[in-house]
Amino acid sequence: MIALLKYGSGVPFYRLERLQAHVGVPLPASTQWGIVSNVATRLQPLRAELLRQAADGEVLHNDDTSMTVLSLLDPRPPEAPPAAAGAIVDDEVSPTRTGVFTSGIVATRDGHRIALYFTGRRHAGENLATVLAQRTPGLGPPIQMCDALSRNVPKAFAVVLANCLCHARRHVVDVAPNFPEESRYILETLRDVYGYDGHARERGLTPEARLAFHQTHSRPLMEALHTWLGAQFDERRVEPNSGLGQAITYFRKHWTPLTRFLEVAGAPLDSNLVERALKRAILHRKASLFYKTPNGAHVGDLFMSIVHTCELNGVDAFHYLVALQRHLDALSAAPGAWLPWTYRETMQPSRALASA
Repeated sequence: MIALLKYGSGVPFYRLERLQAHVGVPLPASTQWGIVSNVATRLQPLRAELLRQAADGEVLHNDDTSMTVLSLLDPRPPEAPPAAAGAIVDDEVSPTRTGVFTSGIVATRDGHRIALYFTGRRHAGENLATVLAQRTPGLGPPIQMCDALSRNVPKAFAVVLANCLCHARRHVVDVAPNFPEESRYILETLRDVYGYDGHARERGLTPEARLAFHQTHSRPLMEALHTWLGAQFDERRVEPNSGLGQAITYFRKHWTPLTRFLEVAGAPLDSNLVERALKRAILHRKASLFYKTPNGAHVGDLFMSIVHTCELNGVDAFHYLVALQRHLDALSAAPGAWLPWTYRETMQPSRALASA
């Protein structure tokens, strides 16, 4: 419950301490940290298994947001302190990099979704490379969905890159008051494309059938939009340095990854899945303001990964965490049997034995 309140709902330890005092059961913040830290150590095999499962995903979304880790605000020491078990070490990150980020990665594999969080000096693309390093050889490159920032791409691994239409749309929304007619055409075109994607989802189409559906209905719209975008510059209707001109330039520069859903089965339209996942880290940043150390950030990443993975798969996170704590030895021996979508089936034999 402490982990759910802190890392799932953004309740800082000191606020939970006050709540406990009000109900007559004191629970100091230091005690809360000791409890979640000890459990996190025992749950490392699960995080490693989630990372391995995510590495073999068909589609991976990634992005990052800023974060504060107090011990990383100071200049780096000549020798870094020992890393927590399972933590990602930033040895290869440039010592001149001062920013700290929380990267979110949401992978889809066999119909299940896996959320992973990484806090440190690495960018989202570098953390995605850490995940893909465990990808099973021979699977082929996965689809990667992200915005168009170059730091989101894992440079050492091949991916089928898709860019977020919502980010491109946002550039148009920002200038719509100054260019109402031109913006309306772009936004209505994207509205229709999203409408077709909604129809495909409601019908439960397979990735291949969804691709064919988009090629039939969305491709003519996007081709007409692409022609229209080019005409704005070719016919000197829009100044390239204007707000609308910059929005058009963004579309044209990233047109191929923006329209990947018309070429590759299973390619999503946007990165909203990971944007929603990052809201959990943003909530922590707003409520708790910071992590004290990289180890504290790693514990937060672990519990956020578990809680959000449960949410994505419709699993009761409280029941799941209780089950894990009751079967820690079994989890350590076979973490694949204790994933959010497998643990209930794994528990059935023990229930039958208990009833007998």
